[in-house]
Amino acid sequence: MSKAPSVVLAGGGTAGHISPMLSIADAIKAEAPETKILTVGTAGSMEERLVPEAGYDIEFIPKVPFPRRPNAAALKFPLQFNKALKQAADILRRAEADVVVGVGGYVCTPMYLAAHKLNIPVVIHEGNAKPGLANKVGAKKAHLVATAFENTPIAGARYVGMPMRGEVASVDRNARRNDARKALGLDADLPTIIVTGGSLGALSMNTTVKAIAGLLEEWGIQLLHITGRDKVVLDDSGKPLEATNYRQVEFINGMQDVYAAADLLVVRAGAATVSEIAAVGVPAVFVPLPIGNGEQALNARGLVDAGAALLVKDSEFTLEWFSANIPTLVKDSETLADMATKSYSHGIRNAAQVMAHEVLKVAGK
Repeated sequence: MSKAPSVVLAGGGTAGHISPMLSIADAIKAEAPETKILTVGTAGSMEERLVPEAGYDIEFIPKVPFPRRPNAAALKFPLQFNKALKQAADILRRAEADVVVGVGGYVCTPMYLAAHKLNIPVVIHEGNAKPGLANKVGAKKAHLVATAFENTPIAGARYVGMPMRGEVASVDRNARRNDARKALGLDADLPTIIVTGGSLGALSMNTTVKAIAGLLEEWGIQLLHITGRDKVVLDDSGKPLEATNYRQVEFINGMQDVYAAADLLVVRAGAATVSEIAAVGVPAVFVPLPIGNGEQALNARGLVDAGAALLVKDSEFTLEWFSANIPTLVKDSETLADMATKSYSHGIRNAAQVMAHEVLKVAGK
């Protein structure tokens, strides 16, 4: 009797890494239910909660950021990294891993290097249009390097799209709209904007939304504000902000209802978010994260150039900009329908299944 394949998936830190990782895991189990799956992340990060909630085992290795300048952390780096490398190798041996799948994040570099040392093949998925350091390091010896965006500059790139969970990939906005709005506590008939700065929230976006909350009734629109965990928006008295046609929540586990409920989505431009928006066909306004290496603006570029979305700089996402642009757009059904059609045409909805098939092939299944 042949041994069941053993797959170790590494990644985490943000929902943008965790979501594709879990989507690949789900697709692997759907294709080969006997597969043993273990994930590896960093203790204290989002994956510590989200991965077990999804039904998968997780182990941890320490977060060891690569030093970018000479300092005290740089002096400690070699010892700390070697410790992480040893822990990664121990995990792979115990799991009897046939393949390591990485989606990016600090945890991936030691996992990739340990896998190479143990002659375990590596499969990488790079979610951003501008690749991260861990995946660039791992790609040099990887068996397969898949990307969510075309023309991502990483060695051996093969464009497959972004792995996403079936609940998102298959959502029908028109059929689901009323039920989704009910589930989110929204009016079924009002023009609907949903604003989110991602799983960790965005203070600058939250500040602008706070400023416009009192104008929603006058505009005849409603707004669901997903603030991010521990980022409740407070009024001047220190209580959670309340206003007519305004509702705030910290986090929603199940973005399919958000995509179905929104006439217009105002979001950061994380790779998973951009890809899911295209897969579902949601008109969007992207407000890229102003820090980092500029990957969010690059992630959004394809949909913006196609006329499926707008892009506004974080510094320009103000009360004045919002007032001048959003209330009119969210009531323009013809423009929204055109944006939705263009967005949907750019979507890839089977990337998780493609990744699962390739991973199992590498694992010998």
